[in-house]
Amino acid sequence: MSSNDFDLQKYLANGVENIVKEALRVSFKDPKESLFMAKFAASSRKATKRRNELNAAGEHVPPFLIASITSSCNMHCAGCYSRHTHATVDSEPMKQLTGEEWDSIFKQADELGVSFILLAGGEPMLRRDVIEKAASNDHIIFPIFTNGTYMDEEYFKMFDKHRNLIPVMSIEGKKDITDARRGEGVYDKLIINMDRLCADGILYGASVTATKKNVEEIASDGFIDELSKRNCRLVIFVEYVPMTQGTDDIAFEDDDRDYLKDQIAKLRSDHPEMMFVSFPGDEKTSGGCIAAGRGFFHINSHGEAEPCPFSPYSDINVKETSLREALRSKLFTALRESDVLTDDHVGGCVLHEKEDRVREFLGLHS
Repeated sequence: MSSNDFDLQKYLANGVENIVKEALRVSFKDPKESLFMAKFAASSRKATKRRNELNAAGEHVPPFLIASITSSCNMHCAGCYSRHTHATVDSEPMKQLTGEEWDSIFKQADELGVSFILLAGGEPMLRRDVIEKAASNDHIIFPIFTNGTYMDEEYFKMFDKHRNLIPVMSIEGKKDITDARRGEGVYDKLIINMDRLCADGILYGASVTATKKNVEEIASDGFIDELSKRNCRLVIFVEYVPMTQGTDDIAFEDDDRDYLKDQIAKLRSDHPEMMFVSFPGDEKTSGGCIAAGRGFFHINSHGEAEPCPFSPYSDINVKETSLREALRSKLFTALRESDVLTDDHVGGCVLHEKEDRVREFLGLHS
């Protein structure tokens, strides 16, 4: 598909609309969830209208934002991209955005028509103050990508009351492979959380890092059946990006990517009660990479606006400017106007593969 023939705005609008429709479908049995999703559908239509207005005026606003709200984490998962880039560290966090500053970002995002803000870290549930701010911005859905080890009674009550908060817990497959990467006892904790969320009728999801080693297990009927019976309604497959030296052997090749794509199609047919998303997925059939503000961008815990978590480079900080200005940053503009995001590449993440080009735009030397 030629980038000239690809209508990005239509693709993104359809993508948001499909997500909302799918969320309505998988939540229809729960009155609280379906009521919230019906209200959110109206908010989403309003947000799409706002983005279209800005786009018509020559200003593109993406529907998604990734917010890494803390640099702290209690775990050391093998191959963690955030620790590799030093976005997550063990030292005491310094100069991180406050809860009030994040609240301002959320409100600015709402005004611009952003519909989804993915909360990440580090471990985002360490920032209860920020998650409370997110809860109050109920025109936006906040998937919270968490390792699941900090979910307590207060959080369960918050998720029940504020349905725009959707916990998405990281799991690598069954017990052995999950604990091997994330630590002993993590799998059992996740199962306890899932059973509680299921009992409370709270919509939640699972984030699964897909590697050459676990792809057959995580896309198997057995694993997905286990999630389904615990009322998990969203599964996000995140393709492993080999940022840690010596891990290229577990990264996807084209045949692995094709296998997962085919399995997801089968799972969607076999499990209509669930939503399945793949990231970054096949960029070649979706108009290229949608980072750097094409479809989403990333704000790190210190306020720096970056193309995506896998490309931790920035020339602007939202502490010193508005979210709107951050989208117009020289780096984002250069990436969107160049051929980098739509260029052909071998792996699943073009910005990781073409890191030298990103550094060139910033005037950095490898």
